[in-house]
Amino acid sequence: MRENFNDLLWFLMVAEERSFTKAAAKIGITQSTLSHTIKRLETRLGLRLLARTTRSVSTTEAGERLRQSLAPRIVDIETDIAALTAYRDKPSGTVRITVSDHALEQLVWPKLRPVLADYPDIKLEFSRDNGLRNIVEDGFDAGVRLGESVEKDMIAVRIGPDWRLVAVGSPAYIAGRGVPKAPQDLIGHNCINLRMTSAGGLYAWEFQKAGQALRVRVDGQLVFNSTLPMVDAAIAGYGLAYVPEDLVTAHVAAGRLQLVLDDWAPKFAGYYLYYPSSRQNSPAFKVIVDALRKHS
Repeated sequence: MRENFNDLLWFLMVAEERSFTKAAAKIGITQSTLSHTIKRLETRLGLRLLARTTRSVSTTEAGERLRQSLAPRIVDIETDIAALTAYRDKPSGTVRITVSDHALEQLVWPKLRPVLADYPDIKLEFSRDNGLRNIVEDGFDAGVRLGESVEKDMIAVRIGPDWRLVAVGSPAYIAGRGVPKAPQDLIGHNCINLRMTSAGGLYAWEFQKAGQALRVRVDGQLVFNSTLPMVDAAIAGYGLAYVPEDLVTAHVAAGRLQLVLDDWAPKFAGYYLYYPSSRQNSPAFKVIVDALRKHS
């Protein structure tokens, strides 16, 4: 039969206060309830633990031995509980995020890199994936996707500005194949395709101009499932690539790439961090959300 620890704790309180009245007040019970509890403990142990007089309460030899045994253990337990409470309030633990390669390289990692230095007990795990993932079923804490892709039952936090997709090619390629004047002209070009992880199909290039939207399925020698190598392939002259503008701004400025169909380039509503509304957010997760949040 397991011991009733409340009885032991109340005995310890009386032994340390040397008063039923003071101990009962601290515990928040009546003096008669406390006295009855101690008598019950003594009966169960078959030992007299406290010597009572009209003016004072003191421990018997057995009671003092029990007090000396209990006191340091209670202190240890209280210390451990305090440590657990500090752990609860301290940003620590692993945060798992599914994120596209573009968002990771250009937005998420630059913002979260300082977090690791400021919070050494936080661990980050990134799954680089251009498809849409079920973050609940797949065990992620959050995902990063374009705002238009986030499901309505998720909490969505904007973390980046709007951006454009642009078509680019090397000067040598464009000199040899010509400049496309309209999206339909891409049919005659060698285009570098992107395979979408979730659906498995190739991304149809989306264009928009003066309210007119077009989707063009292009063809070419190369297919990647990541936008980053598409840029390198375009620089090397393997064809036209359709990629986020911030990936090629420096290359365009340096003359390694040229923009084509720039007036058809659509703008997208930026990246969002999303996570279930039912999620119980840990201190570590809150640090991550605040670090990524787009501040106006």
